[in-house]
Amino acid sequence: MTNDSPVKAFLVVLLTAVICSSLVSAAVVILRPIQLNNQMLDRSRNIIKLTGLVEKGVTPSDEEMLELYRGMDVKVVDIDRAAFTDELDPLSFDQRRAVNNAELGIAIPSDLDAASLGRRSRFATVYMVLEDGELDRLILPVRGTGMWSMMYGYVALESDLNTIAAATFYEQNETPGLGDQIMRPDWQAQWKGRRVYDEAGDFRFAVNHGKVEPGSSTWLYEVDALTGATVTADAVTAMMQYWFGPHGYRYFLEELRDQNGRVN
Repeated sequence: MTNDSPVKAFLVVLLTAVICSSLVSAAVVILRPIQLNNQMLDRSRNIIKLTGLVEKGVTPSDEEMLELYRGMDVKVVDIDRAAFTDELDPLSFDQRRAVNNAELGIAIPSDLDAASLGRRSRFATVYMVLEDGELDRLILPVRGTGMWSMMYGYVALESDLNTIAAATFYEQNETPGLGDQIMRPDWQAQWKGRRVYDEAGDFRFAVNHGKVEPGSSTWLYEVDALTGATVTADAVTAMMQYWFGPHGYRYFLEELRDQNGRVN
């Protein structure tokens, strides 16, 4: 077979493709544990500060964060069934990708879509801090459409599954100096102690259009306005309304509350 033979050229190309694909496959297998570890590290940075396990002002090392993260009880919730599921691996499940997956995602009825999402994942990864086998804190992922962008965050609830223990937003592209105030630690700190539902079980949490006076009738359920960013502030309220409403986590929280906070 001569060097100019089309058959030889085809075989060379085929052999090269096989070798390259084998190398890529091997790299994926070898690097997969590293990728999962990095994913856990990224998540842990946003989640661990909501757990109450780290003293204020203390910044744990990457190794300490991963150790705390691995010590949490991480589960996947089937939102529509209001129950935990073992169908998906909580460490590898990608909630963002699931949104547009025909089997994992679901369309949101327009009359329930307060957060203007269009679709959501049928499942969500939740993070639990346990004490003597009972729930101490529950951390839930939330997202909503802001003025210019999708806002992503986490809300941590106390064991009563109503009182907010902490909250954080970790990704957004709102107007600099205005809507991006949702990233301010001092504003996020106001969420601590606020309640999602009132005594009748009705959703009440909101971002006020002004300053909330301590001891007022709204103080228990509202946080201060975002100065000059009314649209973003209303979007945060709408986001909370959706995720803690009937098409979000509401029924799951009720089921978990009925179990007295036991997650096993």
